[in-house]
Amino acid sequence: MESEKNMPLTTYAVLPQTSRGRMYPDFGSDFRSPFQRDRDRLIHSAAFRRLDGKTQVFAYHEGKNYRTRLTHSIEVAQITRAICQELGLNQDLGEAIALAHDLGHSPFGHAGERGLQNAMAEFGGFDHNVHSLKIMTLLERRYPNFAGLNLTWETLEGTVKHNGPIVKATSPYLRQFNRKFDLDLKHYSSLESQVASFADDIAYNNHDIDDGFRAGFFSIEQLRSLPFAARILDEFDHAHKDSRDDIRIYAITRSLISEMIKDLIAHTTENIRLNRIKTVEDVRRAGAFTAGFSPAMQHNIDMLRQFLKQNFYTATPIVRMDLKSTRITEELFAVFMHDFRLLPPTVRNTVPAGVKPSELAEIVCAYIAGMTDMGAIEEHQKLFDAKCRF
Repeated sequence: MESEKNMPLTTYAVLPQTSRGRMYPDFGSDFRSPFQRDRDRLIHSAAFRRLDGKTQVFAYHEGKNYRTRLTHSIEVAQITRAICQELGLNQDLGEAIALAHDLGHSPFGHAGERGLQNAMAEFGGFDHNVHSLKIMTLLERRYPNFAGLNLTWETLEGTVKHNGPIVKATSPYLRQFNRKFDLDLKHYSSLESQVASFADDIAYNNHDIDDGFRAGFFSIEQLRSLPFAARILDEFDHAHKDSRDDIRIYAITRSLISEMIKDLIAHTTENIRLNRIKTVEDVRRAGAFTAGFSPAMQHNIDMLRQFLKQNFYTATPIVRMDLKSTRITEELFAVFMHDFRLLPPTVRNTVPAGVKPSELAEIVCAYIAGMTDMGAIEEHQKLFDAKCRF
């Protein structure tokens, strides 16, 4: 792909030379932009590698051919770059935000997050977007003079706010960090960040079709209940008779991804025109998302989500694993809060003398959130299974 240095950026794209910079003085690069450096630091982080062992929908141990948070993040980054290129946006910033957007997910996907939300209710709750910020600004340790990865303001802001403005910051860490490095929480993020958010929707909706079908939760014929899927299948079957079902499912996801990307580009371009978007600040101060799907495409996406909810997300094996996952995270939190001496030495040694419950909760929560699926399962067995030797 052609480098962004040779691609003309629009007036509402985030330019590397206008970056608001990093929290701490940092070394530069002769051949990488600030956002390319952000991307590379994220890829080399331990938290990014751990995404390979974290659930997307299926628990990690249920089959390595299903999507994980890592493969999902890579897919989101690819889609984000393609859309940013067509819209004349900063591809490197969009890619960095896409790679960072799920860093803070706990093990077991949304079920694990619910467990931590329940456990942390009296301590400000748990939000994976805020935990992504915490990883990038505190928990990753790579440099001698500061904690975190010291990423640019634009990458941090775009990651925290890729789902929209934060009117009321309930997280103590977010409030604390925002006082030091104001992320302009009440306004919309850059268009690059918004594109990454919609690329997230495109990726997970389509790879859940693929994973759900291959796992046997629904059939090709059931997918035909969706008019847009039936249309794609009819066109494909007319051109390629007697194809295998696994080839046909790829035809559906391939076509849907292409159609969603084209729709997002067209509708976002129209929003830019209608709202007279000229600068990055115009995007930030807009009263709504500038990026978005057309009403017709959003209707199709809503139908698809309802189909996946009925035929995949609420299927008995998924619901049972969700129950187990929530219970594991809640019980791990409870036992470590009861006696932090049960924490592994590397974590236990970070607990200060006379630690307050709220401080201990942050340490325990960060430890659990950083686990892989199998790591959490094994830790739970060590603590609660009398037959498990350790």
